[in-house]
Amino acid sequence: MSDSAGLDTSTPRAPAAPFAHAWPNLEVVHALRRRIRIQAPALRKDPERCYLLQILLLKHAGIRSVRVVADLGSVAIRFNPEQLPRANLLQVADHLIASLGRRRPAPETPGIPVGNGPVREWQFAIEGMTCVSCALLIEMMLKRQPGIRDVSVNFATETATVRAVLGRDAVMAAIARLGYRAHAADSIVQRKLMAAREAERLRKARRQALVSVLLSAPVIVLGMVMPHGRVWAWLSAILTTPVVLGSGRSFFSKAWKLAGQGTANMDSLVALGVGAAYGSSVVALLTRRGELYFEAAAAIVSFVLYGRYVEETSRGRAHEAIRRLLDLQPATATLLKDGEEFEVPVESLQVGDVVRVRPGDRLPTDGEVLSGISGIDESMVTGESVPAIKRPGDRVIGGCVNGSGALQVRVTAVGEDTVLAGIIHMVEQAQSSKLPIQKTVDRVSAVFVPTVLVISAGTFLGWVWLGAPAARAFANAIAVLLIACPCALGLATPAAIMVGTGQAARKGIYIRNGESLEMASKLTAIVFDKTGTITEGKPEVTDLIRFARLGETRLLSLAAAAEIDSEHFLARAIVRKARDVGAEPMVSHAFDSVPGRGIRARVDRREVLIGNAEWLEESGVGLTAAVEPVANLAGQGKTPVFMALDGKLAAVFGIADRPREHARAAVQRLQDLNVRTLMVTGDVEAAAQHIAQQVGIAEVTARARPERKLEIIRALQEQGERVGMIGDGVNDAPALAAADVSFAIGSGTDVAIQTADMIISQGDISRVADGMALSQFTLRVVHQNLAWAFGYNTIAIPLAVMGRLSPMIAAGAMAFSSVSVVLNSLRLQRR
Repeated sequence: MSDSAGLDTSTPRAPAAPFAHAWPNLEVVHALRRRIRIQAPALRKDPERCYLLQILLLKHAGIRSVRVVADLGSVAIRFNPEQLPRANLLQVADHLIASLGRRRPAPETPGIPVGNGPVREWQFAIEGMTCVSCALLIEMMLKRQPGIRDVSVNFATETATVRAVLGRDAVMAAIARLGYRAHAADSIVQRKLMAAREAERLRKARRQALVSVLLSAPVIVLGMVMPHGRVWAWLSAILTTPVVLGSGRSFFSKAWKLAGQGTANMDSLVALGVGAAYGSSVVALLTRRGELYFEAAAAIVSFVLYGRYVEETSRGRAHEAIRRLLDLQPATATLLKDGEEFEVPVESLQVGDVVRVRPGDRLPTDGEVLSGISGIDESMVTGESVPAIKRPGDRVIGGCVNGSGALQVRVTAVGEDTVLAGIIHMVEQAQSSKLPIQKTVDRVSAVFVPTVLVISAGTFLGWVWLGAPAARAFANAIAVLLIACPCALGLATPAAIMVGTGQAARKGIYIRNGESLEMASKLTAIVFDKTGTITEGKPEVTDLIRFARLGETRLLSLAAAAEIDSEHFLARAIVRKARDVGAEPMVSHAFDSVPGRGIRARVDRREVLIGNAEWLEESGVGLTAAVEPVANLAGQGKTPVFMALDGKLAAVFGIADRPREHARAAVQRLQDLNVRTLMVTGDVEAAAQHIAQQVGIAEVTARARPERKLEIIRALQEQGERVGMIGDGVNDAPALAAADVSFAIGSGTDVAIQTADMIISQGDISRVADGMALSQFTLRVVHQNLAWAFGYNTIAIPLAVMGRLSPMIAAGAMAFSSVSVVLNSLRLQRR
């Protein structure tokens, strides 16, 4: 009884096949009675789908642990043959691997010395990257290191993935030599430390920008007014010094380290421009000869620091979904050893340890229940809000919340091998695939920076060769550096994104990051969830077809008692219906649920089963009498929910959910923009088709679980589509993370909201088209900003080379270029 979507993870009925059966998608490498190792060629060197296979296998009763080696496509499975015979296990695995499909592996990096020993994959968080050119520099320099096979550095997520025969410390040392700090990010605990450092870095960036602006403002005013007197000159020097040598110190330290490596980036250009302006001004102040450029030095530092703070803030919001998942794992666990309890850090747990989990606590890691019975909220994995009853021998997942019972659990996986770590990895991979327009800007800057340095040096030498005084040649060289200082380039994108996201919020669209604002205008396909997205998410029981000789009120009393503790939307509809008719409340016992199937409970000494057709059929309940009435319900777009009493069919509930008021108009607006619209839902085919016809969607996939939704997103992307996903549930989170742009309904679940790029308030899905229109206008403004920034440099640099611009005028032009970018961005407020 679920609207969650994905791959069909139910255990297929296995034929009586011998062990030597030739499975089309896997081969058995090694087999023992309780352990088997297989290889899946289609998943080789594909970590994301290997992690997904691990998660899906662990959802099956009888599977104790799963370990994958993505480089080999190898999967080691420990299982209970009494619960899951080997033939059934192999068929399950073969079925899942086929459903995951195959993806072309990433190309190998040619020409990289590999060395001897096994190749290992390391994950790092990188501190100190200020632009995409930093990420490109780290990639390029690491690939030159012997023993490193492949490197992928992502500026948006500030992470690096390195495949090498070198150890972790050796790779971190190589990154440190480039002037950046690397931190291990392989486990959840390490990722938590990374999130804490990110928060501290954001506070530091804010503090630096604020101090710099407060000190620079009076200096800039003095430079514009130009009052006479040594006192004012010394005041400017006193205020500028902490800005340049304090707030701007990172520019100089980074430029120095990069110079030692024979490279340069935007920090190098900023450092040279600021250093030249400040240094020449100090000399002029002390010798009383020459111009003062303190206001130029202070302004450059302030503009660049402010632009980077805006960028840091935007990236920080983009990481919120990962932080929310990281918070699912508790910091400590209660370890049982020699009959005593010890509170220990989660990262110290080892496979085989036994931990106590008290009522209301989160499970510290994956494990197997040794003693106790309790309901576990596994919604983060299954998408089901109904607690799953766990008994001795059952598998539990770290990060899930324990119910009212106390458990003793044996640890079966720790660190990066846990299901939660796999989910985090999957979301990270999906987020890392999003590339901002700023990458193009920084690629140009990678050429722009050394070019300006050459032009500035050439200007100085050229004027000296022509016989000009050294002071004039130096002034013209400084003018080149100042006029070319990339403040406008740095602000062109973040300024427009900041204003665009603010304007979107006023329209009821809350945008988490600038990348999604950029991508929204390029979407070619939109995938809708049904329940709670296209529909209102307020289902009602419209029909009750009885097969048992019981009155309607009695049936509703039994059904409501069995469903009373469930948060599933269909269960809530049944409970509301019972209350509406005044059904007598009853108490249930021995409650159990199977995600994606239904529930089982004992009420008034009777066994009650409620769920979908597959659930009742698996329990041996005949449904022949319900075929015709169920077909009639489905034809009306209603979801059938079956109920059995003591092993016999008792009733079928018809539950309907109406489309949102503006759903059809919203779909039509998207289709008018030539955007392909699809519906992917976990509901039955007929009910899904009925709603789709009402709102005008032709492409429908029904009975889809979370993994199937993710698979559809990936398939569309492989076809060349730019895909948007709109959902509201926990079960939509993987697909939301994988989409190029994801939208969540504001009334949806926390994880869906935190995973999505855009949040739509009040459930008005017509805001999707509004967001796409705003995205298009914002990109237009960004392109205008970049055209102005580059155009101004194209005109101004030759003038500075010819000596037509003094450093003072150059600094003023630089400031004007930045202000013009901000003013142009503010036009978005009129949209």
